[in-house]
Amino acid sequence: MTVSKNISAAEYLAVGAAVSSVVSIAASQILLGVALLAIVVEYRRLRAPGLWMPIAFFFAATMASWFVSGDLAEGLPQIRKFYVFAMLAAVYTAVRSPEKIRWILFGMAGAGTLSAAWSLVQFGVKWQRIAESGQPFYQSYVADRTTGFMSHWMTFSGQVMIVGLVLAAFLFFSPRWKRRLPVCGLALAILSVALVLNLTRNVWAAAAAGGLYLLWFWKRWVILLTPVVLAAGIYVAPEPVSRRITSIYRPDPTLDTNRHREVLRETGLRMIQAHPWFGVGPEQVQRRFLEFVPAEAKPIPSNWWYGHLHNIYLHYAAERGMPALAALLWILGRILFDCARGLRGLPAGRRDSRWILQGGIAVTIGIMVGGWWEVNLGTTNVLSPFLVVVACAYRQMEFVDATD
Repeated sequence: MTVSKNISAAEYLAVGAAVSSVVSIAASQILLGVALLAIVVEYRRLRAPGLWMPIAFFFAATMASWFVSGDLAEGLPQIRKFYVFAMLAAVYTAVRSPEKIRWILFGMAGAGTLSAAWSLVQFGVKWQRIAESGQPFYQSYVADRTTGFMSHWMTFSGQVMIVGLVLAAFLFFSPRWKRRLPVCGLALAILSVALVLNLTRNVWAAAAAGGLYLLWFWKRWVILLTPVVLAAGIYVAPEPVSRRITSIYRPDPTLDTNRHREVLRETGLRMIQAHPWFGVGPEQVQRRFLEFVPAEAKPIPSNWWYGHLHNIYLHYAAERGMPALAALLWILGRILFDCARGLRGLPAGRRDSRWILQGGIAVTIGIMVGGWWEVNLGTTNVLSPFLVVVACAYRQMEFVDATD
């Protein structure tokens, strides 16, 4: 395969939109729009990877739910969010060399590491402020955690997971890992500490799932050490971290969200039973929540937020119907299938294609696991970098001959 060495404006703009997705979503969306315009001018058409059919089905299911709901104005934000999926086509179309794929992934990793480093500064400031106030640290911090360059700790931790798994895949499977070990190792350490101190449990589980996948295909015997490492980590962890871990199975009802999530799941199932085909409609979960909440859960505590169901599978099924959930699972399953098929076609050994495809699988696994406790793909701040990683993986499959 011949790889073009000419760099177009569209390519630069697509790279900028992709990298800035972990720094500023506003800048990323503006650059994405300009990149799409440049692509139309330069290439005359957009290209898309093999995901176009399940994505089109997801769009159609969402549109059907929107029309049936009868509240078109309220649901319009979810229709506008289709624009975010253009990141997939922009990167896939504009990036014309394997080198630019590495630019994007390393650029995202660098930007994500800077965000993580800033979150450590935020943690220090919060620690000092809470100590001076005389308030218990855990209670105060759980309600106002580090956010990096983002506005919410949940989206920030999702981004840290994505770039962290990409970096781990590079170190495990890239032929260039030794040359960049000091920088990438330091970046991964910063990302890991930031993720731990962020105290977001669902992303801990998601990152662990993606990390174990990478370890399985790197050196399986290392997995045997993970219980020891985990136990040692819990033993030496500072009190807020160890308390957050124990809250998974022994929650504090005044602080932890375990019961909240249980009620959300029960309510979501009731919505699905009542509206299996089209759901209650985009943006209608919060408005109609009290219609479906179990009687034994009433009255709802004033500090419970139910703008969504904190579970991507239940939320899309309840909001848009079972066909929308089927389309989502089709998208995620197709990504895993295609990347795994691409890996099977590679010769043994460390290769650029191997770390990029393994990173794509690990990130997708992380998103799927984290989605059980959070509507992670419902926010542009997580959806956009996820689509960037997926686009890079699909584009890399076309460059196998050029790089491997």
